[in-house]
Amino acid sequence: MRSITTAACAAVACLAMALPAAAEKLSLTEISRYLNSFQTASGAFTQINDDGTISQGRIMIKRPGRVRFEYQPPEDMLVVSNGDTVGIIDGKSNEGPQGYPLNRTPLSIILARNVDLTRARMVTGHSSDGKTTTVRAQDPEHPEYGNIELIFTASPTELRQWVINDSAGAKTTVILGDLKTGVRLGNDSFVIPGLGGVSRSNR
Repeated sequence: MRSITTAACAAVACLAMALPAAAEKLSLTEISRYLNSFQTASGAFTQINDDGTISQGRIMIKRPGRVRFEYQPPEDMLVVSNGDTVGIIDGKSNEGPQGYPLNRTPLSIILARNVDLTRARMVTGHSSDGKTTTVRAQDPEHPEYGNIELIFTASPTELRQWVINDSAGAKTTVILGDLKTGVRLGNDSFVIPGLGGVSRSNR
């Protein structure tokens, strides 16, 4: 009986060692450090829109302030931030490019020159499910602009997903593939067609 009990205990111990350990909740300081650790990044993304439709494409990030979403067919759309303005170019629309101030969108929080999630009233939620850490952040001066939920994995710290809840009540989820950081991206990638203008955040 003792040998059976010993063997059972050994099997349980081996199984426990084989299971992935629960990840600790990442601190706001660590997440801010990670977001500030790179200026450029690119990779694939999958977007779940508010109406449930799904889009895919490639994202390019050049902090501060610049991001480019290139959508794959059948979508005929491009979304570009030049550092000041977010331009939406819909090839299926008869209207020209639509522009919105970047600082009125929750995405501006992670595109800032210096991300500091420890700032008072910026973070309204900070939790972990044992595998990922989720942070919900907003502009502390203008919570009416909406918020962004950021989802990270640890070891190493990586941004995997975000959910934007905008001022109109719409919800957009972006699931990231493996982001490659430190890539070379020219400023011409962040000019808004039809609106022009290179980011003034270089100043």
